[in-house]
Amino acid sequence: MRMNELLSVKSALFVPGSRPERFSKAFATGADRIIVDFEDAVEEGLKRQARHNLQAWLELNPTAKLMVRINAFDHPEFSADVDFCDAHAGVVAVILPKAESREQVEQVTARGKRVWPLIESAKGIEALAEIAQARNVERLTFGALDMGVDLGLRSSAAAAMRILDQVRYKLLLHTSLASLARPVETVYPTINDPEGLEVFASSALHMGFGGMLCIHPNQVGIANRIFSPTDHEIEWAQKVLAAAQENGGAFRLDGQMVDAPVLSQARRLLNAVP
Repeated sequence: MRMNELLSVKSALFVPGSRPERFSKAFATGADRIIVDFEDAVEEGLKRQARHNLQAWLELNPTAKLMVRINAFDHPEFSADVDFCDAHAGVVAVILPKAESREQVEQVTARGKRVWPLIESAKGIEALAEIAQARNVERLTFGALDMGVDLGLRSSAAAAMRILDQVRYKLLLHTSLASLARPVETVYPTINDPEGLEVFASSALHMGFGGMLCIHPNQVGIANRIFSPTDHEIEWAQKVLAAAQENGGAFRLDGQMVDAPVLSQARRLLNAVP
């Protein structure tokens, strides 16, 4: 069954699996999803310890719901990570990094967990149509830093941003074709730059993304605000849907035409309200 817009995710905060003292603090940030990272944030010698850390924390917090970014399909810890997620009801979804095929994704979804394929390579882009159609995929996201390395981009250049916007377009296209929940924007790597983060998140919002990945607690509040409908937008959506109850088909409201696409936009805005 495909996900719908009620599964709105404005912010998804990473916390290293090797830092269990930060798990509870991450939940206190107000992020919509907490992602305990077993992959890039954890050095090779601590991969197994990261699983032990999360297991101990889940035993102390049996009602907690979180996500895990497991290690990639070709990593020696992949199978153990998948087994761990399958064994814990508190793990509600899995991020599969460096996703490059439907078969890789379904190695995880076969256990019943929802998955966010993390697209980070040219192979992942090429296989995106198949990946998006895999069972139990909730939404798509991507890693701009790894993608830039794979494609040979100069990460800070405007030209590189134009290429990454084409990646975003493909995520949006295949999200729509597969009827997935809105995709999640990649991380903003500069931690102490709230103005830059606002511009970055606003751009993603206007492109059609539903939220973003966060790498620091101070990014969560900004992401939640940017990806939430404004009071004006909520008032407009409520007014449009109320008027639709009294008018059949297309109608005029405050000098503007209201038809099926406008009604869909109004519903989407209200579905994003907490």
